[in-house]
Amino acid sequence: MKLVALMSNGIDSPVASYIMSRMGADVILLHMDNRPFTDDRSIAVVEELADRLRQITGKEFPLYFAQHGPNQELIKEKCDYHYQCVMCKRTMQRTARELAKKLGASGIIMGDSLGQVASQTLKNIRSENQGLNFPVVRPLIGMDKTEIIEIAKEIGTFDISIKQTAGCLIVPVRPITEANAEKVLNMSESIDLDTLARNCADSAVLHH
Repeated sequence: MKLVALMSNGIDSPVASYIMSRMGADVILLHMDNRPFTDDRSIAVVEELADRLRQITGKEFPLYFAQHGPNQELIKEKCDYHYQCVMCKRTMQRTARELAKKLGASGIIMGDSLGQVASQTLKNIRSENQGLNFPVVRPLIGMDKTEIIEIAKEIGTFDISIKQTAGCLIVPVRPITEANAEKVLNMSESIDLDTLARNCADSAVLHH
């Protein structure tokens, strides 16, 4: 089983990747490079997290980088700004799907746990997933933050994940928490989401 994990520089996604690797999956990491809406430090953190996962599992964990900044700009320009996070996640999932198809992987790993942040309410997760038609594995979905942090500390990713970065500089002040599914579909059409994701996946570069 080969899976593509959407890998941020946060606490959750390395833990989700580790859990699925431990369950026998060959995990390919995909980091959506959010510059200029973050800084270079986030890239260094992701590289370090990938190294740590390799050390603790003895597995390869190939790491791809895809340019996500231009996607974010387009979303902000053409979509309701309150929906930025939902549309961002939607774009990331579709990019991961396209990369998975190219690399012969059969699903996507997400670090979501239910309701922790605005993009992870059940309504938003449903809106993000509409029309994806591709398996998404969420190994942390029923965990709370304390449990996830415990695992991160055990496997040695926690101290790396909490290193200072600029964070995401395009997050709206009031992100939508109860996304309207129909509105999300309309906005996806307005940015031609599938073509956007395909182009983004095609430009993904394997980190050496």
